[in-house]
Formats: sequence, structure tokens, C-alpha cells
Amino acid sequence: MAEITFPTVEDCASMGRAKETVVADMDGTLLIGRSSFPYFALVAFEVGGILRLLFLLLASPLAGLLYYFVSESAGIQVLIFATFAGMRVSDIESVARAVLPKFYSSDLHPASWRVFSSCGKRCVLTANPRIMVEAFLKDFLGADIVLGTEISTYKGRATGFVKKPGVLVGKNKSYALKKAFGKTKPEIGLGDRHTDFPFMNLCKEGYIVPPKPEVKAVTVDKLPKPIIFHDGRLVQKPTPLMALIIILWIPVGFLLACLRIAAGSLLPMRMVYYAFWALGVRVTVKGTPPPPVKKSSGKSGVLFICSHRTLLDPIFLSTALGRPIPAVTYSVSRLSEIISPIKTVRLSRDRATDASMIKKLLEEGDLAICPEGTTCREPFLLRFSSLFAELTDELVPVAMVNRMSMFHGTTARGWKGMDPFYFFMNPSPAYEVTFLNKLPKELTCGLGKSSHEVANYIQRVIAATLSYECTNFTRKDKYRALAGNDGTVVEKPQIKPNKVMGC
Repeated sequence: MAEITFPTVEDCASMGRAKETVVADMDGTLLIGRSSFPYFALVAFEVGGILRLLFLLLASPLAGLLYYFVSESAGIQVLIFATFAGMRVSDIESVARAVLPKFYSSDLHPASWRVFSSCGKRCVLTANPRIMVEAFLKDFLGADIVLGTEISTYKGRATGFVKKPGVLVGKNKSYALKKAFGKTKPEIGLGDRHTDFPFMNLCKEGYIVPPKPEVKAVTVDKLPKPIIFHDGRLVQKPTPLMALIIILWIPVGFLLACLRIAAGSLLPMRMVYYAFWALGVRVTVKGTPPPPVKKSSGKSGVLFICSHRTLLDPIFLSTALGRPIPAVTYSVSRLSEIISPIKTVRLSRDRATDASMIKKLLEEGDLAICPEGTTCREPFLLRFSSLFAELTDELVPVAMVNRMSMFHGTTARGWKGMDPFYFFMNPSPAYEVTFLNKLPKELTCGLGKSSHEVANYIQRVIAATLSYECTNFTRKDKYRALAGNDGTVVEKPQIKPNKVMGC
């Protein structure tokens, strides 16, 4: 029997396809990477933690042997079981919505995307569990139909097994395509391996995507929808090697984090800067901060308006100034309040109550407000609250930037009490604190500007400094997109931590 051959995707014309249908595989076709392990690893870590990631990593050699020497279906079933068994379906859906899109979008194949995006109707046919990929494919790539492996569930939890007809590979893909389209033949079929040939033969035209790891992924500006909101603890895509490094580093990193936190908490604030440098935490200070206001002068304190990066923003602001600055924030866990070395006050969400509290604090001296949620991980800045602009004319914008190589020090879905630990678990985390010029009197509410005008001006100034883009999204929009709530902290009862640092 003659071997079936298909032209490469580079030979597929993309003009005049607006009324046509394209059916594409995912790994190795729409995505450059041919392995789905990193995405299973993300779900394993974000939902099940380090032990689930370890279980998946230990099972991956068996999955690889089955995949290459027995059948693709058997190998993928091992990955599905090791990742999903016992997980709540809602948790898997949450990770698929809030975490995976950022990593999927960074691996989009340019040639496949050129063809896929040119067609009016788009279908993805993949061996990956549909629950993992559907949110990204529909929300960010404009897919109309997503056909993937269906996982088996029981009382809201995944069993680790799959529903009939099993993993969508080989003939199962062609059966799924026939069921979805009936006798209608899609115009274009895109695949990358011989197990895609059965469904490609059902299309009027079939094109193969040859493996080219050196291909550069589609840039974010060419995506139909920017990924503004992104959650999750891991900075890098967890390949098998990276997953092993993470597992080996976490015990060491946690001890290092405790040491760094203790140093920041126990030492006088003027010494914290040097202690952090000695422990591998880099703090860069730019701009000229205003001098502290003396209580005898009768003047109110300066209100530092910081863009949000992590719950540690006020700590690093205080480190940069060399003195503790009380901070108000919209959302902070009880644990973080207890272990914070500076005075941290949570806003009540009642505008009149919050205004009265902030005025009282300003009478006592300088104050920092870090609107939790104003900055996304992507280069976008959310809207600032106009509340602070009504309370004082002594406003100093502060642009905060941090750099992490392994773990993100903030989360919308998880428990915020662990945020300081995750940040300090990075091998060499860094913070850059840039003090901008104090707002001129003519740009404050005292000389006729509305509070919204002042807030929007500060947003623009900080965004320009960071090369970020301003948006009209609010903090609540962020939490609804990532966590399905408004960002209210759920308290963890009966926690009695030792005195360490956080905020």
C-alpha cells in the first residue's frame, strides 16, 4: 500500500478562505511543541501542588514508553490519570481558564496560525482533554468547535479515566470529525503526524506541519485577543527537566525564603536593604523620594501611590525608603497581616469609612496605598481607585517592578498567605522601586481637578514609566476573570504563625 503524503502547511494558500472550514490538530500543529507534558504539569502543580507534580514526573517515563512503543492513546491515558485522578472538575476548569492560555499562546505556530485564522469556521481536533484546551481555543483563537478527549468524572471529581471512545488519536479523530460534520467535508485539514492522517483524509485539502523547533512563535500583538489576565505560581513552562528542578528546589527554596523573611522582619528597616542583598534579593531604587514629614510641622504625610506587583510592595517601598511606611490595601490575608513588619490596614470597601481611616493615618505621617490588582502580569495597568485623590494633595506615584525566575509571588485563585514565601523562594528575586515626581498642585483635587482625573493621570504616568498599556478594567474584573469572585480574602482559621515578614 502506497504511503500517503500531504503537502506542507507552507504550501497552503490563506487568501479567500473566509467562508471555508479548517480542522486542525493541536500539539505540533497549532502549537510548535509536540509534547503536552508541560500543560499537564501546570495543571498538576496548580491544583495538586508539588506532590502531584512529582507523581506526574515519575509516571512520565512509563507514558513515554507506551506512547512511542505501544500506542499514543496508552501514553496519553497515563498522563491523564497521573494528572487528573481525584481532582475537582471546577479546579481543572479554573486552571484552564486562568493559567494555561498564557503558556499556550506563547507557543503558537506561525504557519498554522496563518491558515487557521484565515478561515471563517475553525475546528480543533485534539487528543488533549477538552476541559484543558477549550477555554484557550475558543476565547483567544476564535475556535468554533473543540473536539477533544472527554475525561470521566464522579460526583464532581475526575476519575483519571476517559470516556468512550477513548483518547482522540488515529481513527477516533476521524470518527469524531464525522460525528461533528456528518457528510459535509471541511475544506482544510492540518496535522503533524501519521495518526492525524485519518481525519485529514476526510478534508478536501490536507496539509502536514513539519517539526521545526526553531520556529519563532506568533507574537502577542497578532493574537485576536490579548491575554490581559493571567494567574498561576510557575513562571516558566514546566518541561520534564524544569519540573525536576522545581521539585528539587522547593525544599531548599522554602528554607531560604524563611531566612529572607526572618531577616526582613527582625532587622531594623534601615538595615533590611543590605540584608536582602546579602541573601540574594536585589532591590533597585530609582528617583528621589520626598523626605519624611515631621509631626511638629503640622503637615499631613505623603501618600505613596504604588502600582501593584505582589503583597510585598509596601515592604519593598519601606526598604527603599529605609523606614517603615504604614500601608492600606484592598485585600490581604489574616496571616499576612499578623506577620507583617509594618502596619497594614485593610480597606473596608465602604468609601466613607475608608476615607476617614486614610485621613487619620495621613495625620500621623507618610502612608502607602498599593491598590491590589492594579497591575497585571502582562504589560497592562488596571484602573486606579479615585478615593485616594480626594484625601490629600501630597501624592507621589511609585512604579513597582519585580523579577522572578521560578515562582510568581502573587495569586488570584490560591491562598494569599503563601505569596511572600513563593516570592522569596525564587533563587534571586528582584524589586525595582521608582519614585516619580510628586504631583504638582495644579493636577490635584485641591485646585479643581476631579478625583477621577487625578487617578487617571497617575495611572498614565506609572504606565508610561513601566511601558505598560492603560486599560479600563478594574480589580473586580481581574478577580472575576481569574477566580470567579470579587477578590475578597477567605480567612484560614486557627493559624498561629511565627513572627516573620509578609504584607
